[in-house]
Amino acid sequence: MRGVGLRGVAGLLAVLLAVSLAGCTDSGGEGEGELTIGLLLPSRAVPRWEKSDKPLIEKRVKELCADCTVVYANAENDAASQRQQMTSMITRGVSVLMLDVVDPKALRSSVRAAHREGIPVVAYDRLAEGPISGFVSFDGAQVGRLQGQALLEGMGARADGGGVVMMNGDPSSPNAAWYEDGARSVLHDEVRILKSYNTLGWRTENAHDHMSAAISDLGPSRIDGVLAANDSIAAGVVSALKSARVSPLPPVTGQDADLDAVQRIVKGEQYMTVYKPFRLETEAAAAMAVALARGNDIDALVTTKVDSPTTEDVPAILLTPTAVTRETIGRTLVRDGVYTIDQICTPKLRAACDRAGLTR
Repeated sequence: MRGVGLRGVAGLLAVLLAVSLAGCTDSGGEGEGELTIGLLLPSRAVPRWEKSDKPLIEKRVKELCADCTVVYANAENDAASQRQQMTSMITRGVSVLMLDVVDPKALRSSVRAAHREGIPVVAYDRLAEGPISGFVSFDGAQVGRLQGQALLEGMGARADGGGVVMMNGDPSSPNAAWYEDGARSVLHDEVRILKSYNTLGWRTENAHDHMSAAISDLGPSRIDGVLAANDSIAAGVVSALKSARVSPLPPVTGQDADLDAVQRIVKGEQYMTVYKPFRLETEAAAAMAVALARGNDIDALVTTKVDSPTTEDVPAILLTPTAVTRETIGRTLVRDGVYTIDQICTPKLRAACDRAGLTR
């Protein structure tokens, strides 16, 4: 599998845009205004879904298809709820489903039900199982590698045989193992993995409990770094370390570039995060979904193909993530307009921002 660098994304999206705009009047007698995009996101525990993905997808769908309707549902991290939501959208007769799956195995029968009704399913961010028509995500192995590489850098001399706690994601998510495998490929033979936890629901409170247990079992002096799979998990890790009065804090990784995580990085509480430009992901997925809803062929437009446990050669777009540390916030997140300096640098963080070179 190969990802798409940022320079290649503009061309890719231009092609997808052209295809999605094609065939507006030849979709088997179905008018453009009859197209309905079903959007199913997995939870509210991770801020990005409601704050970034949902509004960006809705915006892009409207740009591509002014009369299209987006029907939205959030599963609150419950597979049974997501099954019911999919059933409702299938019964409604949506034109296409964009599915960020809570649990691929649990939703496999629902994907098959959509396929029987002739409704294409675009797996969004997480690879669903069953007869999906396309997949749009970031290269998860590269996410893990970036985290592992940054953790070693943050650990410095202690990276040579130092002790690491791994705080992985929810095992029901296919991305969790993807990230972990990428991270372990870097950490292997470099450090000692002292503890490894799965974080149900990617929830901050669960990560806090696991980190507290690790501190109690190992003692803070043995923990030289923490591989946290995303920023919600990192928040729980940092909270537990601070509650245990661990000082100095070991380097902690993250993912998603949540605003509070960026502020922790500025303060020196979190070492890094992985920036995944959500706009690029949402635009690619929206273009793919609109094209499929119109009955257009997208196979020649995607960048690679992936295999799920049930389906081979799924047409896919895998985008390239970027590591962000305190030194690179300005030339990544601020430059790309994700956050302004004023949003990051609250009055309490002004001095720390100045030290990080985040000045107006």
